[in-house]
Amino acid sequence: YVYLYYHSTLCVFILPQYPLICVFILPQYPLICVFILPQYPLICVFILPQYPLCVFILPQYPLICVFILPQYPTRSCLQSFQFITVLSLVGWRPEEGDVLPVSKACLRSHVVEKFSDVPQCKKFFLEGTTPNLPGILVDGTVQNQNRYKPICQKYKNVYRFATLYDTTNRIPVFSAYTFTGNTTGRPKDPWMIEPGLDAEMQESVEGKSLQAVNNDYKNSIKKKDVNRGHLFPCSHAHNLDTQKSTFTLTNIVPQDVNFNNGSWREMEENVRGTLVENCKDANDQIKAYVVTGAVPNNNKVKLNNRVNIPGLMWTAYCCENKKYQKNKKWMAGAHWGKNKKGEGALGQQTLGKLEEMLNGKHKDGPVKVFPTNCPR
Repeated sequence: YVYLYYHSTLCVFILPQYPLICVFILPQYPLICVFILPQYPLICVFILPQYPLCVFILPQYPLICVFILPQYPTRSCLQSFQFITVLSLVGWRPEEGDVLPVSKACLRSHVVEKFSDVPQCKKFFLEGTTPNLPGILVDGTVQNQNRYKPICQKYKNVYRFATLYDTTNRIPVFSAYTFTGNTTGRPKDPWMIEPGLDAEMQESVEGKSLQAVNNDYKNSIKKKDVNRGHLFPCSHAHNLDTQKSTFTLTNIVPQDVNFNNGSWREMEENVRGTLVENCKDANDQIKAYVVTGAVPNNNKVKLNNRVNIPGLMWTAYCCENKKYQKNKKWMAGAHWGKNKKGEGALGQQTLGKLEEMLNGKHKDGPVKVFPTNCPR
């Protein structure tokens, strides 16, 4: 919980587990965003010319706002603190004297320039190597940084998986995760969004211009016969908190209901069984690297006139396999299918066949989902 005390001249945010973190003045100026950055220094400083506000930026993250109090123009309210927290309360208008508990404020996903900027995020890729998708992501560098956003998906202070998000189509390009076994059940938490795309996940609200929101799905799901399709499936998560972390709309695409509940779900279950049975590391622990992606549709039919309904979905995995002979230590597999009603069973294909198929979608060079260790 984060408690906010509001007065006509200032706002104060307090986290119970930390000392006083920041003081906001001039509440009529809603420069409010959320992040805790305990391990990185402040890089750049800008002064807003209209009034004495100081804004700090970290290149790996969205804007981190730090204020200088006008009555003390030489002192930053954060000079003596190592933690920076600024809470986003979009659309909330306080009354004087309010004390507000804000739940679900401990979700700290964030947009970065490169996945490699965050070691705990880099670990979701085999050998730390991201997929090579010409025109989108090449040698770990996003080709159009205004459109494609790498997100390190963090929940309850633990990095859970990584997503590359397309803000034009408002769907993920892919989500990457490590499979280490699965748990049972399915959480019923609300769907969440990534505020960093528009200015820590938080509950889905209206008005997010660069991403899908819950209302996009609520208002159009029956009309288009689609539902929310996970890229990192809840059924592949190894514990309840990781399951909950998959319920962010940056991990979701509009998926044909029959495809999602039929051949795609069957494939997810089959892959899960394959990984549990065959993928063991040197310590005999279950471990596999998985990347699941979506290819946008070129037609003009969109969910709620905003969200692209992908034409194709794909997934690939690679892992060590102790059962293999020494010259075949690694194993890999892939599946893909058209996002439409009536799509048949998605049989296992080779990684090479998947990359060959994706080459037809990316004309500027070869697609490479995993490093060369993985058999094609």
